[in-house]
Amino acid sequence: YERTLLDVGAISQPSCASPAVKSLRCSSSLAGALVDQAVFEDLIRERLPQLTEHMTDMTFFSSVSLSWFLTLFISVLPIESAVNVVDCFFYDGIKAILQLGLAVLDYNMEGLLACKDDAEAVTVLNRFFDSVTNKDSPLPPAVQQASGVNESKSQHPKVDITDLIRESNEKYGEIRFEEVECMRRRNRLYVIQTLEVTTQQNVLRVVSQDVKISPSNLEELYEIFKKEHFLSCYWTVSSPALKHHDPSLPYLDQYRIDCQQFRVLFHLLSPWAGCANRDSLALWTFRLLDENSDGLINFKEFASSLDIMYHGSFTHKLKLLFKLHIPPAFTEVESLSPSKGAQLSKEELIHLSQLNLSSPGDSVDADGLKTSPDKGKEKVDIQAYLKQWQDELLKKEESIKDLPRMGQSQFIQFSKTLYNLFHGDPEEELLYRAIATVTSLLLRMEEVGRKLQAPTSPGKSATPPVEDGHRPQEAHHPTQTDSASAPQSSSNGSGEWSFAFEQILASLMNEPALVKFFEKPVDVKAKLEDAKASQLKARAWV
Repeated sequence: YERTLLDVGAISQPSCASPAVKSLRCSSSLAGALVDQAVFEDLIRERLPQLTEHMTDMTFFSSVSLSWFLTLFISVLPIESAVNVVDCFFYDGIKAILQLGLAVLDYNMEGLLACKDDAEAVTVLNRFFDSVTNKDSPLPPAVQQASGVNESKSQHPKVDITDLIRESNEKYGEIRFEEVECMRRRNRLYVIQTLEVTTQQNVLRVVSQDVKISPSNLEELYEIFKKEHFLSCYWTVSSPALKHHDPSLPYLDQYRIDCQQFRVLFHLLSPWAGCANRDSLALWTFRLLDENSDGLINFKEFASSLDIMYHGSFTHKLKLLFKLHIPPAFTEVESLSPSKGAQLSKEELIHLSQLNLSSPGDSVDADGLKTSPDKGKEKVDIQAYLKQWQDELLKKEESIKDLPRMGQSQFIQFSKTLYNLFHGDPEEELLYRAIATVTSLLLRMEEVGRKLQAPTSPGKSATPPVEDGHRPQEAHHPTQTDSASAPQSSSNGSGEWSFAFEQILASLMNEPALVKFFEKPVDVKAKLEDAKASQLKARAWV
């Protein structure tokens, strides 16, 4: 029934909206009900001062009256009496509900003033609501008796709903709708800010358990993340980012950003943003974080990536870089505008972020619903979210042995990224020599491995090494010597060489300069301050 009322407010035209319809539109969410609740508290202070003096804590009225505004007294009054309240609401709007609420408190003033705690006050009001009747109700007596089953247990005198509504109009009928609207505007910003603070506290509490970022820095990071969301919403006339905020979703998913917004934040916050191919790194990082392939990431996913860049060990940072250069994160990146170099346009970025994220068939929709329980549904599936949360708790940390091998073209790009990261560093020359040494060592190891696995029969063609336990396929491909001497080749056959993460990690750890570079501490506080100062300027380049 409440949903029907909200739908009426949603489809009504503003030009012919009555006070009741305007009230429905304003209260079509929990925020609207909380605003009306704040107005009700202001009226209690103004009209019933003796009650506020006795009950100094106004949270009692907030907890008791919330259901009044959400259900128009339907949840507390017998149904034959509640229909009269709904009639008054359609005629006078929220003003009728406020008047009735004041009349209920005024009628029970003596009992409420005698209460010593909130529990007694709730009991007084419940007994009163059970005693409300409707002598003019068209419902059969059996229905009325069923709705008032607690009547025999209550010694409270019966009160007719018509008399109660008449009394509310006589005592509080001077309250004008314009006055109510003025009080609504005064309280609306405070209520919305309170809801935002609650959301932020819940998000930070959850994320702080999984990252090493300090609470103060994490709070500033959340503010920057949310600010980027709102800048994307209102910087342009029409923005798809408006669709990314859904207050009905769990706290973590209420604010999400797309690939373009992530690129802006990556440039501002990542210690790797000075890299020449930073757009490509931002793209691959986003694709890695977007596990459910919906084109959006939440704050927890965003903070987890920066936490590795800020506070991760050498192994964790290298593993992140490794995963950025293998599927599903890695994709070939080439700008359509050679004059821009490695910089990607907004259209190119969005296109590349969506590559290989979906395929025809119902299986994709099923996977999407599995990872995002609200996707494709009008109502959030709480059980699915609980199952997803349980799976995340039970999920073990990924072992380096579980990582797939890095192919030829991917390793070449990985080496280029390392060279770009070292550009401008005081130890640039030393780092270049170190990475050249590591690359040569890895290629020699691969060449030796090929020779050891080469077939002894001269009549058979060269067979590539076995990877991941799969049987090598017969194919026309260059010999081992050709492959080793020409590592830049882009052959798609099974003769391509590849490296495991353990090989790359062990080789890089033999170079102290590389270890020192990745374990160099990051001044997170300064990084956040610079990002806050530059965030608006960064929008000019979007």
